[in-house]
This record gives sequence, structure tokens and C-alpha cells, in this order.
Amino acid sequence: MKFSIVITTYNRLSFLKRAIESALAQTVPCEVVVVDDCSSDDTQDYVRSLGSPITYHRNPTNMGHAASVNAGVQVAQGDWIKPVDDDDYLDPNCIKEMMRAIALRREAVICSCQAAQVDVNQVEISRTRKMGPGQAFYIPQEDIHYGMLLEQIPFGTPIQVAFRRDAFIQSGGWDSSLDANFDDIDSWLRIAQFGDAIFINKCLAYRTVWPGGYNQKFSLEKRLETNILIKEKIHALVSENHRALIPEIEAIRAYVKLHWSLVALKQKAYLSSIKFAFPAGLSPQAWQLLIEAIIFRYKQPPWLQKSLDSNLLVMAKMYAITNEKHRAALPNLQHFQSYMKLRSSWVACKQGKLLTAVQLALPALSSPAAWKLVIKSALSDPENNKQIAIRKFVLIDFEVFGNG
Repeated sequence: MKFSIVITTYNRLSFLKRAIESALAQTVPCEVVVVDDCSSDDTQDYVRSLGSPITYHRNPTNMGHAASVNAGVQVAQGDWIKPVDDDDYLDPNCIKEMMRAIALRREAVICSCQAAQVDVNQVEISRTRKMGPGQAFYIPQEDIHYGMLLEQIPFGTPIQVAFRRDAFIQSGGWDSSLDANFDDIDSWLRIAQFGDAIFINKCLAYRTVWPGGYNQKFSLEKRLETNILIKEKIHALVSENHRALIPEIEAIRAYVKLHWSLVALKQKAYLSSIKFAFPAGLSPQAWQLLIEAIIFRYKQPPWLQKSLDSNLLVMAKMYAITNEKHRAALPNLQHFQSYMKLRSSWVACKQGKLLTAVQLALPALSSPAAWKLVIKSALSDPENNKQIAIRKFVLIDFEVFGNG
């Protein structure tokens, strides 16, 4: 297995130097490719002065971010590509840890990790949360788009992600019409058609948050429009196994509008916030999706996650083997799942975990069928109810990851 680090750059020499240093400092050998999108500063002279450790490619004209990524992949010789934007940088062990995880799941075509968001002085602002079991786990291909649609397995920005070169080429590469506006997510969803996904619960990359970031040049309206387009593409790719569980596309569109309404509100773009929220705010399912997405960002107590996941798994298995004669008399599986969340919320409440209780109960509170089951039951762990459909398999556990 050979990795190529592809760094794309345009007139950001001060940042580029840091990105190149982080690539050359990797603890395993890998090719380093710098794609210069026809910079007008001293980028060309600097990179050429570094000599043989760097493969340098200069675009004939300024072609944009997506086209530069495509050019870099064409030049690269590695089986796997690690894209790096010039204002981001890597942990020295990034490629080593990715190679270790990928070696355990050869069917993988995409690999992601935690990343820290830093300011221009490299001071950490925030960090992406851990996402699943163990220090590294994989998700089979048929579950990926379902999880992407519901934002339960977001791959992240380019600095977090590596992909298999052949799958990238087969997927058609990055779409220049999106250029720096969800062009990365658009690529991940297409690459994911060709194999499994791996996640590493370890911070191996650093993303710089600053006013000069590529996505800052787009208006909120344009970002909303493109986000909806991406969701529509993902919705169409969801496996038939999950079709019965996913919301209608109209609910997804309304949810995205609510999300960007909150973003606009945070940025004090009040008129845009109101515009995005109406009539999306009239959709109960959109609100439920928004609440679930917010809750998913907060890690639930491990004891509750294990208990709830086990109960949901047993319940799904029992539901699947129920005799057809009795199936018509049963509530649907989603109602059962909401019922289990209400029960787990009550358990959390009794143990004094009030925030957890609220987080679990909110999405399920709107289900009359779930409440009916709770009452009927009275008379006779921490991820939302849809996650049971996403299978996560541990590749490397906490005790062994990173040793030796």
C-alpha cells in the first residue's frame, strides 16, 4: 500500500510551507505532490527549491480547487490519496495510523479521522467528536449513504479524509461546478458507492478556521442551495435495505433549510434566517431531524448507549422473525424504536441524568404510537433510533491502537 499526499495551493505560501512540512514529517514514507493553481506569488520558486522530495505540478491557468485536486490525483502514483488544502496540516502519524486501519479492511475505499479546528496561530478552537466503537471501525458500503443522509457518519473536510485512487477515478473525480462549495462531500458520496468506510477516533489532522477559507466566499443562499442538492444526491443513493426508514425528500429539504436558518441567525443575517425558516418551520419531521442532528453531536453515557443499542438490536431481530399473521397487528419498527427511547429516557431520569433524559426523549416525544406503547407497557443507550440500521464493526480497539 502506497500513500500520496496531494496538497493543492493558490497564493498562500505562508500556509503552504506548514502543509508541506507536515507532509514531509510523516513517520512512514509517502509521495508528496504539490498542485499549484497558477499562483502569482513565490510559490513556484519555493516548491522547486525543495527539490526531489516534492512532485510539483503547476496548472497552466487558474482552474479552481476541484480541478486542482483532480490534477493532483492524476499525477500521484499512490494507491491511496490524502488530500490536503494548503491552509491545513497533518499530525506526523496520520498516514501511519490510516495505513494500519486500512490494512485490516481491504474493502475500504474511504477513510476518515477526527480533526482539530485551529485558528491562524494554531490554537485549537474545537475538535470533531468521536463517532463509534473502538479507536477504528468500519461501516459496510450499503449502510454509508443512509448514515450520510441522516448526518450520523459525516466524513468531514478534505484534511480528515483519504480515499482509494481507483475508486476516485471510477467515481469521476471532483465536480468543478461546485468548486469549494460541497465539492468534497459530493466526492465522498460518489466514492462510497465502491466500498466500505473506515473511521479513526483519533485526532490526526488540523483544519484552519479563518476568514480566507475557500467556503467563506459563498453566500448563505448559495451554500443552502448546494447543501440541498447534495442531500438529494445522497437520498437517491440510499440502499434499498434502508428505504423504508428514510424521511421523504421534502422533509430533508425542510430540515436543511432549518439548519441554515440557524446558521444565518448566528451570523446575524436575520432576513436570510427568516427566509430559510419559512415554510420549512411548519414541518414537524424537519424539526425532528434537526433535533436529532443536534443531539447526535453530544456523546451519551456509555452505559446508556450499550443498553439502548442492545435493546434495539434484540427488538429489531424479534420484529424481523415475527409471524406474518401477527405482523399487521404490530406498530411499525420506528414506533417501537421511539418507545425504547422513551423508556431509556425514563431510566436516565431516574439516575439523575436529566440532560441525557431530555436528549433521548425529544425526538420520540412526537410519536403518539410510542406513548401508546409506554402506557400499554405500564398497564400490563445514546444514539438516536435510526442508528441501529448503521452497522459499525471495530477494527482496532482502544487497548491496542497505536502500540508498536
